Amino acid sequence: MRRESEGDIHSEGRIDIAAIEAAIAPAMAAMGYRVVRVTFMGGGRRATLQVMAERIDEAAMGVEDCTRLSHAISALLDVADPIASSYLLEVSSPGIDRPLVRREDFERFAGFEAKIELREPVEGRRRFRGRLLGMAGEDVALSIDGETCRLPLATVTRAKLVLTDELLAPSAPGRAA
Repeated sequence: MRRESEGDIHSEGRIDIAAIEAAIAPAMAAMGYRVVRVTFMGGGRRATLQVMAERIDEAAMGVEDCTRLSHAISALLDVADPIASSYLLEVSSPGIDRPLVRREDFERFAGFEAKIELREPVEGRRRFRGRLLGMAGEDVALSIDGETCRLPLATVTRAKLVLTDELLAPSAPGRAA
């Protein structure tokens, strides 16, 4: 769901995504949702603040969930005023092939296939695809062709689950049974 909104900008003319997340996360949690990711894309007339959310009970997100969250988040952002120009507010579910953003995501989705991109190469590569094994200290553990590869979490720039039959199964985390 999209909604046009307006607001003020934080110091130095930059959008403070962490401050936006901090402003909306407690209310979302009280409503039974958690933030997956907050991003701000574009500029000018097509600027979009995307809030990706999921239900804490791990049931599937519906249009009603997104509508409910959109109204609540919009009201919070009208008060917090984090963005100076007009923008679209887009509230969505992460989808089945969801992004992996937090340390907990790599633990929660251990056993599923994922694609991971790094800022700095490991063993001469920046892109990896394999089965998530969870976290090993500060590294994401990934099984690739039977070998365990450790990727520093601090250098992960993008990670997401790969759409597989296993991920589509009703017993997968975030899927309604």
